[in-house]
Amino acid sequence: MSDPIPPFSTAEYKRRLSKTRAAMERRGIDVMIVSDPSNMAWLTGYDGWSFYVHQAVVMPLVDRPYWWGRGQDSHGALRTVDLFRTGIESYPDNYVQSTERHPMQHLAELLKTHGLGSARIGVEMENYYFSAKAHAVLVEELPNAELVDATALVNWQRAVKSGEEIAFMRKAATISEKISMLAVDLAEPGVTKNQIAAKIMAAAIEGTEDAWGDYPAIVPLMPSGPSAAAPHLTWNGDPMQEGECTFFELSGCYRRYHTPLCRSVFLGEPPDHIKKGEEALVEGLEAGLDAARAGNRASDIANALGAAMERAGIERGARCGYPIGLSYPPDWGERTISLRPEDDTILEPGMTFHFMPGLWMETWGLEITESILIRESGKADTFCDLPRRLFVKN
Repeated sequence: MSDPIPPFSTAEYKRRLSKTRAAMERRGIDVMIVSDPSNMAWLTGYDGWSFYVHQAVVMPLVDRPYWWGRGQDSHGALRTVDLFRTGIESYPDNYVQSTERHPMQHLAELLKTHGLGSARIGVEMENYYFSAKAHAVLVEELPNAELVDATALVNWQRAVKSGEEIAFMRKAATISEKISMLAVDLAEPGVTKNQIAAKIMAAAIEGTEDAWGDYPAIVPLMPSGPSAAAPHLTWNGDPMQEGECTFFELSGCYRRYHTPLCRSVFLGEPPDHIKKGEEALVEGLEAGLDAARAGNRASDIANALGAAMERAGIERGARCGYPIGLSYPPDWGERTISLRPEDDTILEPGMTFHFMPGLWMETWGLEITESILIRESGKADTFCDLPRRLFVKN
């Protein structure tokens, strides 16, 4: 078998490993157990639908990292990881969903073999993929080690994107534009929600001429009418109806990189409260984009939006964005910075966010969003280029 070609350059992987090791050293961490599949992929290139079983990238402060997971998934590791810098270790299949043994017992023995049985070990405790049982077994099996919470240590190293990453996000953006306009075109009274969702997902996977489509970390979110008050509903078999507003929160995905986008469609003549909401959202988006400059704070974006909402007499009460990039289900956010008034993180060139000032009121909802890039100078750049408005279909 020929060696796989990693999606990024040698210099890019070296940059990522160096940044992570520097962060580990500042925290006094000897080795990281990286169980978030997004972080695993970012460090090594590993890509597979295997995050339903225990797996990790073991990242020592010295020596090369290694992928660790189920034996049958090691074949996927051989075909996707950066083999020049990454080793591969695996556990037998009798550890999978067993009541007699646990994969973390295998990992603990592996750490001991590598001379790390008494190390200070960082684990991602607040993580979808690292269970309470996994942590308990590690504590029991490594009595001489010190396990410390290193949640989001790797995530924070991903905050500023490289040029190679931004290129992937721009490819994803072309898919986001395509499927967002498809959703607008398909939205008609009588067309069922599942029919629209099916065509959106097919088009997303088909991709564009320059970018094949990967599966997104979140499926299409597309509630209508009163249900649009709930931001995270997907679809059902109901037909779309005149007199209702539907938002379509979607993202193209290219090599696991996302650029979410949302536009809303009203079938018929929008009532005054919808028009007022649209006007406030567009004004707030423009103000937020202008505030999204290197050297400003994350809170400046939220406050710019909040001022427009306040002038319109609308109370949102939710954050208005989060970092985006490489991700796996169930979330395309990076779980670090939040665009909200109390987050004073300094914005840096290369940071990327989904700026999403949705309105989720008691009986209606409306979303108009942008994925943005913080530039060296000037206001933020938007990845997509679609009209920033409510689409009305009479």
